[in-house]
Amino acid sequence: QLQLVESGGGVVQPGGSLRLSCAASEFTLDYYAIGWFRQAPGKEREGVSCISSSGGSINYVDSVKGRFTISRDNAKNTVYLQMNSLKTADSAVYYCAATKIRFFGPCVLSSRLYNYWGQGTQVTVSS
Repeated sequence: QLQLVESGGGVVQPGGSLRLSCAASEFTLDYYAIGWFRQAPGKEREGVSCISSSGGSINYVDSVKGRFTISRDNAKNTVYLQMNSLKTADSAVYYCAATKIRFFGPCVLSSRLYNYWGQGTQVTVSS
């Protein structure tokens, strides 16, 4: 079974940057669309960004557009989420998730479409 491992979380001041990584072992991510989701205490899980298996389709939630960038390096079997200009509202546990669904338009940020999930990495933005 596909296992995903997130890394790169931490504590950063407002305006700072972090790069999250989502890696898989034993199975290639080449055939999976990957989504990043986050969940803050007391809030529902929210889709942040996704990238199709080819990398040709990318989507972002409005609140992170212009600040976050998703990318994938299939040679390293890793998907990244570069987060710049971080705000306190970005504080949450961030999860990566995978699906074999082939999106024929922008990839969809709906958690119910993603079958495999990592354990999450904490991002805290605080002064």
